Amino acid sequence: MLTLIETERLQLRLLRDDDGDATGMLALLNEPGFHQYIADRGVRTLEQARDYIRKGPFVSYAANGFGMYVIERREDGAWMGNAGLVRRNGLVHVDIGYALLSDFIGQGYALEAARGVVKHAREVLGIETLCAIVSQGNVRSVGLLEKLGFVADGVTRLPGENEDVLLFLLPALAGEE
Repeated sequence: MLTLIETERLQLRLLRDDDGDATGMLALLNEPGFHQYIADRGVRTLEQARDYIRKGPFVSYAANGFGMYVIERREDGAWMGNAGLVRRNGLVHVDIGYALLSDFIGQGYALEAARGVVKHAREVLGIETLCAIVSQGNVRSVGLLEKLGFVADGVTRLPGENEDVLLFLLPALAGEE
């Protein structure tokens, strides 16, 4: 198991298509909050979850050298959700994403994981400017992005989608890019 990012309480690693990660991903993709603020991906079985991992994160790892990573709690290895980077059609910059199982929301884990992802993007991958998209009405996610230093940059609609999303930008650090 390759840990890519380590924070005080968390470790982030590449997804696998084994039972553990497929079970975690199946639960995450079917969280009410995931459906409300991200999307219903139509994943309802363990095999569909494995396929989702293979066709999403695995393809991104190969094509981009990054993707979504499993968030695990260091103290007990609990599978908490995912966070990472996505290259999306319709966005100029690499997008940061994150989602937690409901048991772990409201404890600072998403912010901690996202901070680790931003640091990894800049220091390891050399990606200076990041963006984020958020469903309108997702106040928690907007607050998290603002704590990370992202600034609102209007609204956008991704190709093939039928709803506008809020666009946020985390510019390069002064003197860089």
